[in-house]
Amino acid sequence: MGYGCTTCIGHSGPPPDPIARGIGEGNLVVAAVLSGNRNFEGRIHPLVRANYLASPMLVVAYALVGRMEADLLHEPLGHDSQGKPVYLRDIWPTQAEIVAAIRSVVSPEMFREVYARILEGDEAWRALPVPTGQPYEWDAASTYVRQPPFFDELPATPPRPADLRGLRVLAMVGDSVTTDHISPAGSIQPDSPAGKYLIAHGVVPKDFNSYGARRGNHEVMMRGTFANIRLRNLLVPDVEGGFTARLPNGERMTIYDAAMRYQKEGVPLIILAGKEYGSGSSRDWAAKGVQLLGVRATIAESYERIHRSNLVGMGVLPLQFEPGQSRAALGLTGHERFDIEGLSGLTPAGRLRVRAVGEDGRETGFTAIARVDSPVELDYYRHGGILPFVLRRLMGEKG
Repeated sequence: MGYGCTTCIGHSGPPPDPIARGIGEGNLVVAAVLSGNRNFEGRIHPLVRANYLASPMLVVAYALVGRMEADLLHEPLGHDSQGKPVYLRDIWPTQAEIVAAIRSVVSPEMFREVYARILEGDEAWRALPVPTGQPYEWDAASTYVRQPPFFDELPATPPRPADLRGLRVLAMVGDSVTTDHISPAGSIQPDSPAGKYLIAHGVVPKDFNSYGARRGNHEVMMRGTFANIRLRNLLVPDVEGGFTARLPNGERMTIYDAAMRYQKEGVPLIILAGKEYGSGSSRDWAAKGVQLLGVRATIAESYERIHRSNLVGMGVLPLQFEPGQSRAALGLTGHERFDIEGLSGLTPAGRLRVRAVGEDGRETGFTAIARVDSPVELDYYRHGGILPFVLRRLMGEKG
């Protein structure tokens, strides 16, 4: 059981070791009840697959009964000291009792007291050293906040859009892949690329915190991209988690390690997806992370609205299969090399030509819809994303 953001972001703590081992050994689907706003697979804890949203009072009730399959309307939650059954209706507060409780503990004076000194901060905040000067002084030793590489070697003017050639598939996923699958917000596993990075930088597992708390460190977040332990990458269908097959030899490795190999070899990447790609909470790192891994384009049957916009904002080209088409319908295996042609004449929601060449030399050609939906998004994409667009605009205004 859990309540609010402590659970929502995966901070409820680990289950006892024997339970964790049992879940893994038995490949069990275990459940949680929470009062929060996210119930994605693995969000509360990587080992917990099924998560149910409920009111705070129902969270307490399920914690008391200790079983998910209980019928709370007809079964007792437990028994009192005399052995008599206690039902949910016996402990459920009336509206008047709730109002009385609020009035007894919440007062206008509480808010006046807090807001009167809200800009002062606590003792720890006031003790922080404050460097002088306008530029931010990046701490090279920090594992929480590091200078991101989004502006490294940025030319003053954007290059002319060119066709994308020789893209390899980094991940091929099915329907309803969420931004939690793409960029987890919860706990960091010690044996994951992000965990190994933190350990190498002197952080012990108990101090890992969460991906959400480490979002100011791109080194952690790019290692955490596609690191959800419940991800199903169809390039490696027999395993769950952030793994892929590095092509063309099919060597299995983590998605991060494969992406770094591809980058070293100068190979651009693509994601193939089904329906509702990027559904969920649409956090920006689900787009930032794939861009840092070297993903230049995605092709999906449909997109969650905000994630599609975020991809464009990071200079990643979101393509959509034509109605009636899909990866399966076109016979794509994910082992092909992809070319995307026609980018020099890209228009909002225009069509682009895609060529996929398989390992046997067989070519599959099709058109896809460029989900760059407006003229301003077209400007963002041509600049390589919204961050270079804004920076160049500021530089132009100053120059």
